[in-house]
Amino acid sequence: MNGLHGIIFSYEKEPGLRELVEKRMPGSIPFGGRYRIIDFMLSNLQNAGVTDVGIVLHGNYQSLLDHVGNGKTWDMSRKYGGLRILPPFADNRKYRSGQEFEGKMQALAGVRSYLEQIRQDYVVLADSDLIINIDLADVFESHLASGADITCVCTANYKQTSDATFFLLGADNKVAKTLCSPKKPEGYHCLEIYVLSKELLLRLVDECEAEEKISFRSDVLNGMGDKLDIRAYVFSGIAAQIRTVKEYYDRSMDLLQPRVYQELSTKARPIRAKEDDETPTYIAPESSCSNSLIADGCSIVGTVENCIIFPGVTVAKGATVKNSVLFKGVTIEENADVSYVIADKGVTVRRGGKLVGHESYPMAISKGSTI
Repeated sequence: MNGLHGIIFSYEKEPGLRELVEKRMPGSIPFGGRYRIIDFMLSNLQNAGVTDVGIVLHGNYQSLLDHVGNGKTWDMSRKYGGLRILPPFADNRKYRSGQEFEGKMQALAGVRSYLEQIRQDYVVLADSDLIINIDLADVFESHLASGADITCVCTANYKQTSDATFFLLGADNKVAKTLCSPKKPEGYHCLEIYVLSKELLLRLVDECEAEEKISFRSDVLNGMGDKLDIRAYVFSGIAAQIRTVKEYYDRSMDLLQPRVYQELSTKARPIRAKEDDETPTYIAPESSCSNSLIADGCSIVGTVENCIIFPGVTVAKGATVKNSVLFKGVTIEENADVSYVIADKGVTVRRGGKLVGHESYPMAISKGSTI
């Protein structure tokens, strides 16, 4: 889609994700046995025909850089345009001291020269930590047809409410009121996907910078709502923004429901992930595997039940793993017992060890730990 440019924000820190973001940003957290969370938004853009995308970074972004590379996986490796990594504070002297971004408008001010060079007339802004399979081409067409200044994607079917934005809608889905982090959520939940013109975006960036305003939600949607025609695109499918370990665990377990998995990985709009080139998984005749997603390159000799298993995982003889998420290269040695656990990459649970979390408070184990 030559008329639309993508901007993905991948700079926010989420303390609620604890061990999962010690060495990575939320968008690069592994998900679903083969993806990183950012794969969903990159694939949504590619499926809509968007070829030019900029990723705004900050913090522990090396893992994400290694993953996205030059964008080839999403057909965004191009001589002109394509995928571009936007380094923190690159073009704004005001932020070169190393201070962190505090909001989207501040981040966009830091890469204003990049915004000026965008070849398309319209821009879609999105977060990297949103798990969703959405037809962005339809969102764009809806925006053009409505004549709105800004179109915001929102939903009535959403479970997370902390630090969230809600809309009260009027006629023709016009946003009548914006509620930022309300104590009592009501209306439609904003999914942090916005479509607007490049011209308007540049004007908003300049106005906010001049007045030292930093937030898109508070300072634009709420603060300028009476001056702008803001409309909602109501999405009825599955959407999840990962902000806590519990949310990550719950949304991972949701994938074990065929309906959820099929909606997120529909053939009409496939979600693409970086190739791992692993060997086939070995599941021993004496093993027991049930209701689990198991990636390539694994060796399963023990018992696996209700789990998400990433490539290269070993579950040894006599070991039991239930209701857990094991990242790449995890080793569960003989006779170990693991349940309600999220084990990061390279974790080893030694022979006879026992790790037991709870459904309401899953245990997260830091990358490379030996227990």
